[in-house]
Amino acid sequence: MSSVGAPDAAARGERRDARLRRVRDRMAEMDVRALLLSHGADLPWLTGYRAMPLERLTLLVLPLEGDPVLFVPTLEAPRVSSLPEGIALRPWDETEDPLDLAAAATGPGARGRIALSDRAWAATLLGLQDRLPGARFLAASHVTGALRAVKDPSEIHALRQAGAAADGVAAALQAGEVRLAGRTERDVSQEIAERLVEAGHRQVNFSIVGSGPNGASPHHDAGLRVIAPGDVVVCDFGGQWVAHGDDVGYCSDITRTVVVGDPSPEVRDCYAVLEAAQAAGVAAARPGAAAEDVDHAARQVIADAGLGERFIHRTGHGIGIEEHEDPYVVTGNRTPLVEGHAFSVEPGLYFAGRFGMRLEDIVVVAPHGPDPLNRVDHRLAVVEG
Repeated sequence: MSSVGAPDAAARGERRDARLRRVRDRMAEMDVRALLLSHGADLPWLTGYRAMPLERLTLLVLPLEGDPVLFVPTLEAPRVSSLPEGIALRPWDETEDPLDLAAAATGPGARGRIALSDRAWAATLLGLQDRLPGARFLAASHVTGALRAVKDPSEIHALRQAGAAADGVAAALQAGEVRLAGRTERDVSQEIAERLVEAGHRQVNFSIVGSGPNGASPHHDAGLRVIAPGDVVVCDFGGQWVAHGDDVGYCSDITRTVVVGDPSPEVRDCYAVLEAAQAAGVAAARPGAAAEDVDHAARQVIADAGLGERFIHRTGHGIGIEEHEDPYVVTGNRTPLVEGHAFSVEPGLYFAGRFGMRLEDIVVVAPHGPDPLNRVDHRLAVVEG
């Protein structure tokens, strides 16, 4: 039985059983009486079941002591193919009140600290507060975030496969196989998305294409602007990749900057700073360093070049089942990096009304230091105008 190949049912079950034990240990440390998980990434990470974000309640009730129960609408029950041993499935009918059922399952007179999914609807929280007046609610991420942030070998394998698939799309972009000049950003974005799916992604999470002045907006929505010769084009894209035989997807996320035609000396000089900053951030991703040390390393290169005000966001974010999760690579986050942490390193430079540029890889902290999952060329790509 291998922990890094295409996962079989036994291996998946062992991993989820181990996660369940770790979660309960963490709950005991934090004096959390129950963990309630609805739609969002915590539920599939722990159970393998990804709930649809419906108004009908799906909720895993995991008491610190006692048997966990997954409440799902009856019409959704056929989608629950398997659950870890010990978790009971309880479909609820349209004439039942699922919040009453969930409140009862938290334990008699549930009091104390109860952790609820960060992504739960406000109506779910308000309803539970009415039914559990003795409870004090906190975000489930306080329990699960640090645990999910450290990836096991099977998760790193899935992230590596997702990154390799995204690399193939980025390489095609850099080689000019994705034509830019004369096309709208929206057309290019759509082609990138299609290529991600062709490369094995189950879904596309985003496909940002920002050309010319639009590149100065880090999360620009690809629009109808026609890409022209001389444009600097920021392409940031990723999706959900699912290993054969598994049922939980892991994310890719990569950014490469391409210039249509010969870049100006200013663009070349700025990109040289950006490339050096990104390399410095990656090099800082070592066991024992703080998450903020990666941010500082990249930011210092940019500041030393006199461009500090052009770098307007954090250096990175964790990645896994979600495209953004712990640990966040930002000044103030002193979390020590450990083997298995996975996150982006993506400094950027933005010149409002003119152009922007960004360079991003996903990096895993390995025993020897950083292990970049994206290997496609980091140099400024130039394609025909």
